[in-house]
Amino acid sequence: MWAYRLVAPYTFERLQLPEPSAERLGDGQVLLRFLSAGICGSDLPGFRGAKGRLPGDTGVSAAELTGFPVHEIAGEVLASRHPAHQPGDRVVGWASGFDGLMEFVVADGEGLAAHDPALPPQLAVALQPLACVLYAVEQLPDLAGRHVAVIGQGSIGLLFSYVAKVIGAQKVTGVDPVDRTGVGPAFGVDTVVRATSDRWVSHLRAEDRPQVVIEAVGHQVATLNHAIEAVAFGGTVFYFGVADDDTYPISMRLMLRNNLTLKSGVTLERRRMLELACAFARDHPDLLPAYVTHTFRVDDVQEAFELACRPTPGRVKIAMTA
Repeated sequence: MWAYRLVAPYTFERLQLPEPSAERLGDGQVLLRFLSAGICGSDLPGFRGAKGRLPGDTGVSAAELTGFPVHEIAGEVLASRHPAHQPGDRVVGWASGFDGLMEFVVADGEGLAAHDPALPPQLAVALQPLACVLYAVEQLPDLAGRHVAVIGQGSIGLLFSYVAKVIGAQKVTGVDPVDRTGVGPAFGVDTVVRATSDRWVSHLRAEDRPQVVIEAVGHQVATLNHAIEAVAFGGTVFYFGVADDDTYPISMRLMLRNNLTLKSGVTLERRRMLELACAFARDHPDLLPAYVTHTFRVDDVQEAFELACRPTPGRVKIAMTA
C-alpha cells in the first residue's frame, strides 16, 4: 500500500508498505480504505518538523511516523470489529493514530460515524472539524442574542463563526490579520476585523466588548490573554485547539476582577458529535461546499501542506483525495 512519512521539516516521502491484516484488528477497531483527508492547523507544527508528544515521535529531523500527521479522514470500511460499522460503509472521523496518510488505515470505531454516501469524500471529511466545533459550542453558555468574537478566522475559526450565527448569536466579530472580507460574511461574520488580536483589543471600546470570545488561533500563548482582555464583564473565553506549550501565563487579576470563565477541552463523545455534524450539514447544505475551497490529490500532499502554511485570503479548508 502507499503511505507518506515526514522525513525532514516540510518534506514528505512516499513509501510502499505491506497492507494491514483485517484478522489482526483489535476489539472496536475498523480497517478503512482512504478516500479523503483534511489538513488541520494542528497538523502544521509536525509538518514544520516540531517535536510532538506522540510516543513514537523520535525522528532526527522530523517525526518519521508513517501516515503522520493527518487525523481528519473519510474512508470506506473494509473490515470491522465495531458493532456500529459494517464493510462498505462510508465513514468520517478520526485517524486515531494520527496516521491518516496511508492507503489503508486502522482506526478506533468510536471515533468514526457513517455519513451519506452521496456526499463526496472531500466534503465529507469536513464533518470531522465541524463535530469538534459543535462539541465546543455545547460547552459554552447559550449564544442566542449574544455578541461572540472569534480570534482567528482560519478553517476552525470560520466554522465557529458560522455555528454561532446559526444558533442565534446577535453579532459575530471575526479577528484575523489575513483579509477575510471575501469569505467572512458567508460564514456569518458581521464585523470582519483585519488586525492582530493585540491591536484589536487596544482599540476595543467598553460597549463593544463581546460576551463570549473564542480563541481559535493556537500554537502560541499571546492570543489567549488578548481574549481575556477583550471579553466583557462576566463573560466566557473558550480556548480551542491543541496547546503546543504546557504552561500558558494568563492574567488572573483580570479573570478575578471581571468574573470571567475560561474553558477548554478535547472533543469527547466523538461518534455522537459526528452524527450531529452530519445532521447539521444536511440542514445547512451551503456550508460544506463553501468551506472546502481547495482539493488536491493525495499524491500532491507536499503542495497541499505548503499551501496550508501560507496565509491566503481565499483559502478555507484543504482536502486531499485518493
